[in-house]
Amino acid sequence: MLNIVLFGPPGAGKGTQSQKLIEEFGLTHISTGDLFRKHLGEGTELGKKARAFMDEGRLVPDQLVIDMVDDRLSEENNLQGIIFDGFPRTIPQAKALDDLLNNKETPITGMIALSVPDDELIARLVERGKTSGRVDDQDKNKIATRLQVYQTETLPVANYYETQERYEHIDGVGDIDSIFQRIKEAINRLQKITD
Repeated sequence: MLNIVLFGPPGAGKGTQSQKLIEEFGLTHISTGDLFRKHLGEGTELGKKARAFMDEGRLVPDQLVIDMVDDRLSEENNLQGIIFDGFPRTIPQAKALDDLLNNKETPITGMIALSVPDDELIARLVERGKTSGRVDDQDKNKIATRLQVYQTETLPVANYYETQERYEHIDGVGDIDSIFQRIKEAINRLQKITD
């Protein structure tokens, strides 16, 4: 089964490429943001637990996030593979995700990280901000902060996968189809390692 962690800074094109991967490989898309909205919105037991931490201004514990992922996976009857969008963000989350998927005998194939220069990312996000209505896409200072947080948070996670030879760095500049072709080639390399 193909289980991919797709990473990249804001504006790198993760959403666009995720959709193409889902269509090409029949993957299930898992975004922790979507999971939080679902559980909080539906008032599930996991959502109530998460809300208690959030109401106190505390981060939701990694195990609770993993429980939400596990709950989402249990909803799937015919799982072809998974694309994790923006998760895991920390090494403890990566280890917990590995434990969960290894117990299900369907380990992570690898991380694919889209790399785009900061000036290109800022230009893309400002352009997206004109149509998306997202306030954080319209302010260059906020964009710069988001890019800095991404670099600080995710570099250790990329290193975690890289030391296990489950990491592919992809040039995220160019037309959508060319980037997608690079991703497919990276997936082929990762699958050869894990087979």
